[in-house]
Amino acid sequence: MAFALAPSAVAAGYGLEVFDTVGSTNAEALERAKAGGQGRTWFVSDHQLAGRGRRGRPWQTQRGNLAASLLLTPDVPLGKAAALGFVAGLALSDALEAVVPQARIDIDVNGGSTAGRGRFELKWPNDVLAHGAKLSGILLESAMLDAERFALVVGIGVNVVTFPQDVPYPATSLKELGADCNAETLFLALSDAWIDNERLWRDGRGLDAIRNKWLARAAGLGSEVAVRADGRVVRGRFETIDEECRFVIRENDGNIIRIAAGDVHFGAVASASLDGKAGD
Repeated sequence: MAFALAPSAVAAGYGLEVFDTVGSTNAEALERAKAGGQGRTWFVSDHQLAGRGRRGRPWQTQRGNLAASLLLTPDVPLGKAAALGFVAGLALSDALEAVVPQARIDIDVNGGSTAGRGRFELKWPNDVLAHGAKLSGILLESAMLDAERFALVVGIGVNVVTFPQDVPYPATSLKELGADCNAETLFLALSDAWIDNERLWRDGRGLDAIRNKWLARAAGLGSEVAVRADGRVVRGRFETIDEECRFVIRENDGNIIRIAAGDVHFGAVASASLDGKAGD
């Protein structure tokens, strides 16, 4: 089976560029944008050699995993467009639910049961989890095209057949979970699910709906959490995400902290001291 767009994506005017092997689908998309390429184009491969995660961390996909980047030129402010990372997480979780129909995958985040939330959960701000282990990461990158316009690339990497072993956090793959799914099938479902969730977002006018849908799938909601942000560690309970999709922690003294960017740790990891340690 070859990579292909879902009929809904074709009808909505999306394009597709397929690479047998690629350094980084995000880099390809950004270069295309700077060269005058049009938005609403997917760049996809099942073999990525030089991908990047948040904070410049490497994200390398072995043959058979999915690397997909969507080039967009949003007609909204850059700050508002950042919420498309949450749209991407929802689209991917919808796609996973569609193509992994096997017996229910129960989710357990470091010993904290979340039965009933679904087989795949969303970890703020940009991960998809299964069994409390990282299955996918999402990275947004932008580039100014002129004084007013910018390009935004939504990069999605999924461990379909293999997952990294030398990382300081639990990781897994669809194959490890017993799912019989390849990168091409997952991408077909993803390109379809993106259409539904982008329409729900409605250029930011539907952000409340996106936020509510995301919270229904949030990993660790209401549990003990530690977040490393701005050079310090904040601990408390994961209260919610606010109207700007910031991570909201209620500290033990009742104080509310809102975090725009940081590394989140749940359960036993949250209880341990994170001060001075390298992030995941």
